[in-house]
Amino acid sequence: MDQTKIDALRAQPVAAFSHLIEGKHVPASDGGTMDILSPINGQVFTTTAKGTVADMQAAIISARDAFEDGRWAGQSPADRKKVLMKWADLIEANALELAVLGVRDNGTEINMAIKAEPGSAAGTIRYYAEALDKIYGEIAPTSLDILGMIHKEPVGVVGAIIPWNFPMMIGAWKLGPALAMGNSVVLKPSETASLSLMRMCALALEAGLPAGVLNAVTGEGAVVGEVLGLSMDVDVLVFTGSGGTGRRLMEYAARSNMKRVYLELGGKSPNIIFADAPNLDEAAKIAAGGIFRNSGQVCVAGSRLLVEASIHDEFVAAVAKAASHMRVGNPLDMSTAIGAVNSEIQLTQNLGYVDTAVKEGGEIVLGGKRILEETGGYYMAPTIVTGVTPEATLTQKEVFGPVLGVTAFDTDEDAVRLANATVYGLAGAVWTGNLSRAHQMVRRVRTGVMHVNTYGGADGTVPLGGVGQSGNGSDKSMHAIEKYINLKTAWIKL
Repeated sequence: MDQTKIDALRAQPVAAFSHLIEGKHVPASDGGTMDILSPINGQVFTTTAKGTVADMQAAIISARDAFEDGRWAGQSPADRKKVLMKWADLIEANALELAVLGVRDNGTEINMAIKAEPGSAAGTIRYYAEALDKIYGEIAPTSLDILGMIHKEPVGVVGAIIPWNFPMMIGAWKLGPALAMGNSVVLKPSETASLSLMRMCALALEAGLPAGVLNAVTGEGAVVGEVLGLSMDVDVLVFTGSGGTGRRLMEYAARSNMKRVYLELGGKSPNIIFADAPNLDEAAKIAAGGIFRNSGQVCVAGSRLLVEASIHDEFVAAVAKAASHMRVGNPLDMSTAIGAVNSEIQLTQNLGYVDTAVKEGGEIVLGGKRILEETGGYYMAPTIVTGVTPEATLTQKEVFGPVLGVTAFDTDEDAVRLANATVYGLAGAVWTGNLSRAHQMVRRVRTGVMHVNTYGGADGTVPLGGVGQSGNGSDKSMHAIEKYINLKTAWIKL
């Protein structure tokens, strides 16, 4: 990357954004708009359409018509592959522009954003483009006078609601397999970070995706998101975000056509450090990155640090030292290691959790405050709180900010008990040089992803899914395709 190019892109004005419906960029039906504030400086830098009920209904009708007439579902796998491959190429060709636009919108540091957003999105789209002509039906083991066939068909219309922390990456996790299997999609981005994802959708049209196959409506979740959830013409709903919204979407499904609902709802992921870890200095640096990159706004962030008591003080000091070397600042500067918090609301919530932690007996050993307030942006110092009990709010509630809660343990049993002490189960890690202990922890900690002697980095070849109140279903890997197909049996008498 070139800082000069980044500076030039961030200086460019950003034109107002509108919906994408039936292959056209259209304003809200009542002309309404929403101001888009940059977390970098707290200033409005563009607007986007504020969707209405009529807007979302039009997008759903467009997607349903596109599916029923077969303009995409009826194309051969080879033809669908060509379009998706070209789309991935266009995302890569426009990667820096997309990344800078996204950072201006959500505050992720550019060094992380360029890989995690356009880089990851292009890779995901390409992965499913390569996979789509390798999905075979099945022949059942029947008697010789019967032919039992199992067909794999697209489900129809998919509604996808995408969060603000990594809109392109998570959007691609939904769009890639859904479109590869021939479905039509209605996308609802987050109110606070939609621009890069909307631009990415426009590139899909440029790549040759037929009009109406992918529609995107911006607006408030309580308005357009509710329409999507209650629609009788949406067959599957996929969502990444908060547990409260996930529950509402399940209720909407029950009140409408009982559509399938797949949820990824975040977590309170335990990072377990044993005294026999191969390299405690490396573990400390990775633990700091695992919670403080993107200001902790990562679903799988290692927000709970469980440390064997014999090394507790030494290890916490090492994490604090590593965190203190991570520069917080303008996320569009390449020297920045930690960018901005997404919004003032999120920042206020983060600071409230720190105050509660102190009231409940925790001790702040690093950070705990808003910083760089003079910029007008939303920045928070990396924060470490020790003495966090299993019952504490900082253990039980997802902060989604740069706040690390630390708890000491004595035995393997203690570590497992503490790791499983929440309603969540998305990710986790164990650091140990004992192979037997590592395998036992992988088995016993209830979570969808378990790292050993590392944190993060799992690529698209493996699924990401949670247990408990971290959700159901999986993003990434070939397993994600299962959400976007129906199985149909053909029972043929010969």
